Amino acid sequence: MFRSFFMSRQWFFWAWLGSALILSVTWYKVQLDVQINEWFGSFFDMVQKALGTPGAVTLESYLGEMSTFLQIAGLYIVIAVVLEFFVRHFIFRWRQAMNDFYMAHWHLVRDVEGAAQRVQEDTMRFARIMEGLGVLFMRSLMTLAAFIPLLWGLSEKVTELPWIGPVPHSMVFVALLSAAFGTVLLAVVGIKLPGLEFQNQKVEAAYRKELVYGEDHADRATPQTVAELFAQVRKNYFRLFFHYLYFDVAKWSYLQATVLVPYIALGPTVVSGTITLGVMQQITRAFDRVESSFQFLVNSWSTIIELISIYKRLAAFEERIRLARAAAPVAAA
Repeated sequence: MFRSFFMSRQWFFWAWLGSALILSVTWYKVQLDVQINEWFGSFFDMVQKALGTPGAVTLESYLGEMSTFLQIAGLYIVIAVVLEFFVRHFIFRWRQAMNDFYMAHWHLVRDVEGAAQRVQEDTMRFARIMEGLGVLFMRSLMTLAAFIPLLWGLSEKVTELPWIGPVPHSMVFVALLSAAFGTVLLAVVGIKLPGLEFQNQKVEAAYRKELVYGEDHADRATPQTVAELFAQVRKNYFRLFFHYLYFDVAKWSYLQATVLVPYIALGPTVVSGTITLGVMQQITRAFDRVESSFQFLVNSWSTIIELISIYKRLAAFEERIRLARAAAPVAAA
């Protein structure tokens, strides 16, 4: 999955220079997000001033702030669109590298259960998930690198935490603890899901394989055989649905509860009137960025489960290739 792309001379420029380009552009996007966060502070301070003292802010100044936002946001949009276009090409090259490797050894593993599915569908799904999950992971790390120092500094303006009292740089620790709690919670609640997803792929592959044989052979895919295979599909899906039920209860309850976390943490500071509306907006927005990045596993857990299932299937497929090459080196050459 990785060696065929990142360790290949053919794909050297796409794999390594492409990765470097994605990282650098993603970092630039994060810096633009930091600029937008700073804009929120100055804009809402202006709003507070305008609402508190009529006539203190001119319409030109107000619209000027809007113009500043549009300039930053416009550049952000252009960068985001170009980056997404490049990432899609990058990921497809990765899929092509895997496809070429598997097809070069097709004669060794063509009899493996679901071999065609692994080469075609699993590589496609692996590439699609890596496109979204990989970029999101890199963005989360870079967002943390950019926003933790910002939130660290802004936290100096937070006087104290409810029921706890003064804590230096408190908002950073609140974000970390909130995300850590959610990550552990969902990891425990969803511990059975990767295995069930893997089993789901196996029963689906068996059902699909029989139907494909039935297209060319009248004695295959008989009503009784198909009914038995689909019964296995149905049984596994219903088990999966049940386990996702309580997983989703935990996930959505946690995500909805965390919306209030920064406002609760800022409670004593807000009621004491020691910060402005603009500073509050900066803190809550920076907190959201830091907490969301820490919550990478929480927000992506369902996708990660699917990726683990695909990885297991492709890893088993590659292990069969390795064993076949070891048993028949001449044929593999």
